[in-house]
Amino acid sequence: MNWKTAYRSFYYQGAPEPLDPVLVKGKVALLVIDVQNVYLERPDPATLSGEDLARYHGWTPFHERMHGTVIPNVRRLLDRFRGAGLDALFARIACLKDDGRDRSLSQKKPGWNDLLLPRNDWESQIVEQIAPIGDEIVVTKTTDSALTGTNLRLVLANLGITHVVCVGIFTDQCVSSTVRSLADESFDVIVVEDACAAGSSELHDREIEIMNMIYSSVMSTDELIGYLPE
Repeated sequence: MNWKTAYRSFYYQGAPEPLDPVLVKGKVALLVIDVQNVYLERPDPATLSGEDLARYHGWTPFHERMHGTVIPNVRRLLDRFRGAGLDALFARIACLKDDGRDRSLSQKKPGWNDLLLPRNDWESQIVEQIAPIGDEIVVTKTTDSALTGTNLRLVLANLGITHVVCVGIFTDQCVSSTVRSLADESFDVIVVEDACAAGSSELHDREIEIMNMIYSSVMSTDELIGYLPE
């Protein structure tokens, strides 16, 4: 099964196969979303017990996917885009005020999503393995969608971009919010499935299925590379 028939939701069972994308140099860009230090750091499990230890083990599959699959594939894509002279952009969550008053409501609600990430702190920086180089553009957002909370739409339009390849975390949160915003602004979006992750495989798989065909085309790293211009 290839990308044209995989990840189909209830709505698209039996729908015609999508056409091959035409990706043109100068019109396709890679967007790396929220692969930041805060999401990759882990406590020493020897210091944990009870619910904290159970939570640690519950997050282990995510970290294994990030280090074993997602980051290596994002690095492959960055190498390919950079080598071909294609644009690579980055989005990250960070607040502009140290106390986080500028964050959107969704970033202030109590629970896991309530993270205070001042823009200059180590936790808010993009992980070293895939860090931006040279003049690659980084937008800082206080919202889930990288389009809603920044001037990214204008930047992409000024660059002449029509196709945006989205990778990063979390599939069911900031990635999906960004994909929907891009689609609503009539960008042609491709989500690279094995360069994204959610907190669980179930959440990832379900969101990939929801986004596919209506908001984006969903491909593997290998499939996407096969369409990239030289």
